[in-house]
Amino acid sequence: MSWKTRNRSFYYLGAPAPDDLNWKPDETALLVIDVQNTYLARPDPAGLDEAGRAHYDAWTPFHRRMNEMVIPRTAELLRRARAGGIECLFARIACQTADGRDRSLSQKMPGWNNLLLPKDEHASQLVPQLQPQGDEIVVTKTTDSALTGTNLRLILHNLGIRNVICAGIFTDQCVSSTVRSLADESFQVVVVEDCCAAGTDALHEQELAIINMIYCHVMTAAELTAMLKLA
Repeated sequence: MSWKTRNRSFYYLGAPAPDDLNWKPDETALLVIDVQNTYLARPDPAGLDEAGRAHYDAWTPFHRRMNEMVIPRTAELLRRARAGGIECLFARIACQTADGRDRSLSQKMPGWNNLLLPKDEHASQLVPQLQPQGDEIVVTKTTDSALTGTNLRLILHNLGIRNVICAGIFTDQCVSSTVRSLADESFQVVVVEDCCAAGTDALHEQELAIINMIYCHVMTAAELTAMLKLA
């Protein structure tokens, strides 16, 4: 099954297959979203109590997916995009203040998404494997959407970008929010499914079906690079 028929929700079960992409490299950008040190850090399981060990085990599939699939495939996609003349950009969550008072409400709410990531701390930095090169642009946000929380919209406009390839985490949160914002601004969007992850595979797959065909097209890195002829 190809990208043209995978990841379809109830709304698009009978929809016609989309056309192949006909994107020009100088009108296309690759945006890597929030692949930061904080999300790859893990405690020593030997020092955890029963509840802590249960939490650790619950997140193990995510970490396996990130380390074995998402990060290496995204690194390869960046290499190919750079070689093919595609602009590469990065977004990260980071607040300007030490106490996070400048954060948006969604990142102050109690629970897992209560994020305090001051901009200069190690936790807020992009992971070593996915660092920008040269003058590649990094935008900093305290929102889920990279478009809403930064000047990314203006940057893309000034670069002449019409098409955006999205990779990163989390599929059902910041990736999805960014994709929806981009679509509302009439950018054409592709989400690279094996360069993204959510907390669980079920959440990842559910969100891909929700956003596919209306806000973006969902495909694998191999399908995308073959279609765009990225060596």
